[in-house]
Amino acid sequence: MTQEKKRLPLTVIGGFLGAGKTTLLNRWLREAQGLRIAALVNDFGALNIDAELVAATHGETLALTNGCVCCQIGDDLGRALVQVIESATPFDAVVIEASGVSDPWRIAQIGMAAPELSLEGVIVLVDAAAAVQQAHDVLLADTLARQVKSADLVVLNKADLADAAALAEANAWAEVTAPGTPRIEATQSAVPLALLSGLPLPAAGREPCASGCERDHDHAHHHASDHGAMFQTWSAQPAAAIPAELLRAWLRDMPPGVLRLKGLLRTGQGAGGDEWSEIQFAGRHGSLRKARPPRGARAGVVAIGLRHRLPVHALEQFFAR
Repeated sequence: MTQEKKRLPLTVIGGFLGAGKTTLLNRWLREAQGLRIAALVNDFGALNIDAELVAATHGETLALTNGCVCCQIGDDLGRALVQVIESATPFDAVVIEASGVSDPWRIAQIGMAAPELSLEGVIVLVDAAAAVQQAHDVLLADTLARQVKSADLVVLNKADLADAAALAEANAWAEVTAPGTPRIEATQSAVPLALLSGLPLPAAGREPCASGCERDHDHAHHHASDHGAMFQTWSAQPAAAIPAELLRAWLRDMPPGVLRLKGLLRTGQGAGGDEWSEIQFAGRHGSLRKARPPRGARAGVVAIGLRHRLPVHALEQFFAR
């Protein structure tokens, strides 16, 4: 079986001026955990990266000591993407920070034109304290609505600065503007790195067990994540093959509450042996692509969602095969 060449996952961060996009990107770069991220920004000076994290500066490129790189987009996003794609040292993911007044979906479409890239998520931040007031400004309303409608995940940021009424109004506005789009609340752009589309989630079945756990680790297993009480992860290692047609149908009807899902699964038997596929889901969109067998030929899938909203029972029912 011919394996599809691995493509570089691309995530676009959008949102109006002051929503917290740069803070989020800065947080992800600091917490890269060994992952090599290429960040394309309008002005990397605005990232305010600590001097000890900067390894070298070359014109419009800023290299960090953890292997991540920041590149200024300038007037040519396409050229910046080509530089990332052709890098002598491969990256694990590309993140583009859209300007505060731009449409992140148009930026995502530029990335989609490159066959070496795989668009796997548009994350849009909204200032929860200012959203409703801005949405009623005739000069801003269209821009804000267009940004939110392009999102796979809406982050109502600065939730700590909004009172209960303002936060409820911001949630209501986001739901009316983009019905059904997954939405979370955050403070100081504290969004887990695991929600960065395309990056590896914790290996299935590798999380430490709680005291007294007696589960068979070939079956579904879930624990709270390391991102505080707000998020929860779930993982499983399905022993049986799951047909690709069944997986695609399930992706089209994903149970509510799954913010991010990734895995390598056995999907059938071919002339050359087992067939494997990589499953991805972020926000509202899912994909299934042929993949090479994982080390040890052991299937695994991991999901992340809001604590107490992750549909653990539905996940266990589907993947316990």
